[in-house]
Amino acid sequence: MGAKVSSFQRTTLILMLVVAGEAVFGLPFIVARVFRPTLLDVFGITNLQLGTAFSLYGLVAMLAYFPGGPLADRFSPRWLMALALATTSLGGVYYASVPGVTGLTLLFGFWGVSTVLLFWAALIRATREWGGEHSQGTGFGILDGGRGLFAALLASITVAAFDALLPTDVASATLEQRGDALRLVILIFTGITAAVAVLVWFAVPDGKSERIDSQRRISLSFMGRILKNPSVWLQGVIVLCAYTGFKGADDFALFARDAFGFDDVESAQLSTISLWVRPFAAVAAGLLADRIRASRAVLLCFLAAGLGDLVIALGLLVPSAAWMMYMTIVGVSAAVFGLRGIYFALFDDARVPAMLTGTAVGLVSVIGYTPDIFMGPVMGYLTDNYAGALGHQYLFGVLAGFAAVGLVATLVFQRVALRTAAAAVRNAG
Repeated sequence: MGAKVSSFQRTTLILMLVVAGEAVFGLPFIVARVFRPTLLDVFGITNLQLGTAFSLYGLVAMLAYFPGGPLADRFSPRWLMALALATTSLGGVYYASVPGVTGLTLLFGFWGVSTVLLFWAALIRATREWGGEHSQGTGFGILDGGRGLFAALLASITVAAFDALLPTDVASATLEQRGDALRLVILIFTGITAAVAVLVWFAVPDGKSERIDSQRRISLSFMGRILKNPSVWLQGVIVLCAYTGFKGADDFALFARDAFGFDDVESAQLSTISLWVRPFAAVAAGLLADRIRASRAVLLCFLAAGLGDLVIALGLLVPSAAWMMYMTIVGVSAAVFGLRGIYFALFDDARVPAMLTGTAVGLVSVIGYTPDIFMGPVMGYLTDNYAGALGHQYLFGVLAGFAAVGLVATLVFQRVALRTAAAAVRNAG
């Protein structure tokens, strides 16, 4: 990004980062989250088989995160992001053909490359540069909040289209009717992803001049600086615990069906409500982070998420009182999405130089996004083997445990970051 840009250019850029940042993950994540019960039936697969497909995505992504960081430090976000969106949309065409379990699993592996190696670190670096020196929390809050708003809009539109294609009595819909409706949803996401690729190409600055300077090229010594920073490793643990909670939100629709008897449309609507919480929670968390420091805001979010998870895990929700479930899920969603909005704002506290953002994102992401590998199988095993609400209660017990670990990791991060800052002051003196 140039040294001096107009307000219009800044607004356009953050808008494109927001739209691109969610569009690229619509096919691999939003479809399965919002329409999970229908997807399982139409594809004829179990929760564990879908979880295995997500696991391959996570494995490929883990291998791609670190090399994706140096790519983002050396090449233009415009090129990387547009290519990622275009290739991801190609996978959507295959997705709509309703492939078998093997094809579906390989498709998720393909998306692991397109959405991570080419896209993720470029998005985070561009956002950090947009935020500048004093607005990291706000920048990342706007990014994730805006992504949440876009995701909620997509979910609302596609749920309405899905509902319109089914009979008035949703429970009477045949598998063929449900399959046709789901394929339309997938094709809508595919078209949007391809269209955003074109918009990114024309709206995001090329940024070539900023990456020609040899001082900004990644070397082994630069990577060593990141690897020796304990705060970065702790940030990875924080992201891991927060992202585990985020992955747990994939269970909301299935939980509503199994524990409260919701039909396919009602379950999808519940997931959509959760998505609508995201923009408000992420922006609010970002603004709070800039006022009280990102690490303190992270602590508050982990505490709220853990308490909400425990309510479900301990079976405190009454099946005849749907309002209790709605309130709990909205609360957990707010905490989890708040974490998503600010955990990358911790880079400033961790004393990561701006020129090494991509490399740091790679390391933090290798650790932080491992739930993409293990959470799918864990969710599938628990919900397939323990009928009704019980499997979901076990799952939310696991999520509460990760929230507790995240709370402890954040406290340790604060102490380490404080010592690092004090040492920097002494060295400067």
